[in-house]
Amino acid sequence: MADPLHQFEIIPLVPLNIAGVDVSFTNSSLWMMIAILISIVFMTIVTKRPAMVPGRMQVFAETLYEFIAGMVRDNIGSRGREYFPLIFTIFVVVLLGNMLGMIPYSFTYTSHIAVTMGLALSIFIFVTILGFVKHGLHFFSLFCPAGVPFFLMPLIIPIEIISYMIRPVTLSVRLFANMMAGHLMLKVFAGFSIAMGVGLGLAPMFFNVALIGFEFLIAFLQAYVFTILSCIYLKDAIELH
Repeated sequence: MADPLHQFEIIPLVPLNIAGVDVSFTNSSLWMMIAILISIVFMTIVTKRPAMVPGRMQVFAETLYEFIAGMVRDNIGSRGREYFPLIFTIFVVVLLGNMLGMIPYSFTYTSHIAVTMGLALSIFIFVTILGFVKHGLHFFSLFCPAGVPFFLMPLIIPIEIISYMIRPVTLSVRLFANMMAGHLMLKVFAGFSIAMGVGLGLAPMFFNVALIGFEFLIAFLQAYVFTILSCIYLKDAIELH
């Protein structure tokens, strides 16, 4: 049976070392570039000549736009419009990372904690800076919700600070763990199908087909959860409690 962890191996395609730091162009980098290229080319083609009677590609793009705009409107409010490009980019980057990984012999860059943690930390740092820019030192009131009795503050404030500081951890681990676990299961059952032969291997094969459909759903849901949590964190920075 093939090693199910082999699919997560980072392979340098263009080895490069600068001042002792490995900055090689890897298979992960390649599929990130492919995701960027697909998103840019697709949105450019669709928006260049919008038709009064939209075709399939335009309908898909407009549906995607409305879906994310609704997400921003429902979770941040009217003040979230200026952050729509950021939220749209987050959703597309995560969704393409998840979906492209379903292509045979591809690479799921969202199955690596380094990538998901990088995304989560970028959002965390941006939201924190935004909170201080908009509210100054009053941003610290986020850690002390209104109406909390004075005698409970020594307990509530540390809990709020800890819950805020672990946001990038929970955000990144949730995405990385779900994508890695799903792909591991697919590879394991595919290995069972081969190892058990033509007859007995049919059962895990059919189960694997069902898992593939389920994994597509998980890929979309994880992009949605990652994005909607980013919206909630933005709302906290904009409005506080």
